Amino acid sequence: MSQTQPRDNLSGIGLMILAMIGFTGGDAFVKSVSEDLPVGQILLFIGFLGGLTFATLTRANGHAILTREFFLFPVMLRNFSEIFGTICYLTALSKIDLSLASSITQATPLAVTLGAVFLLKERVHWRRWSAIIVGFIGVMIIIRPGGSNFEAASIWAVFGMLGLAMRDLSSRMVPPEMPTLRLSTYGISMLIPAGLLLMAVGQTPQAMSLSNWVQIVSMVAFTVVGYWAITAAMRIGDVSVVAPFRYSRIIFALIVGMLAFGERPDMWTLIGVSITIAAGLYAFLRERRRV
Repeated sequence: MSQTQPRDNLSGIGLMILAMIGFTGGDAFVKSVSEDLPVGQILLFIGFLGGLTFATLTRANGHAILTREFFLFPVMLRNFSEIFGTICYLTALSKIDLSLASSITQATPLAVTLGAVFLLKERVHWRRWSAIIVGFIGVMIIIRPGGSNFEAASIWAVFGMLGLAMRDLSSRMVPPEMPTLRLSTYGISMLIPAGLLLMAVGQTPQAMSLSNWVQIVSMVAFTVVGYWAITAAMRIGDVSVVAPFRYSRIIFALIVGMLAFGERPDMWTLIGVSITIAAGLYAFLRERRRV
């Protein structure tokens, strides 16, 4: 049985929900600014401004920024997963609806739970397995692969989901004494070389308007909050308990998509959303009974 305390799981769940709010806000500004700027340029700004923010907070808390911990295998794995997952997901955001991209990422808890079982040796009982699988079915109802509404560009979001799932698992493999702010600094700063790489292979940087600057600063602010919260969440609670609450991102994405971009989810999308929310709540209730 896991040694994680019940209060740690509750804190992890709260942080995960906060992260989903932050990421949804950041996604909205990414989608908006991607109409004018290429993905590589957006990544460069997220990495530079976000890295600067986390580096400043790290120093303010009395921690060194550059240490030998950067070269630990879990940290390196996390950094490369960050690069791969973020490039793919931001590419998806620039091509498909916000609500669709966010819906696909809701398969992340299933991938994270599978990884936690095999890599972290966490025990997951059949009821929580069932809840997570049901949640995954709900996501499939939203996406409807093979149907007339399926978009090929959504494959970018699938690859992004896999990369970000590995990032979350790697967070659990990092030594617990490593400060979360330092780990966040390393991860988000990796988007700088990622952005430079994309621009080097053909993405031309564009001149920015005042509106673009406002979008970029807002995007970074939301992303920093989400990034810190998800890093802390995955280190505090059991992965298999905390991860299903990524499903809450669907709610926020649907609301923002409708209000900001005029997206109109159909009945099947709403049914899928209801299933994933119910599955996440059931998993939480089962965990409370177990502990």
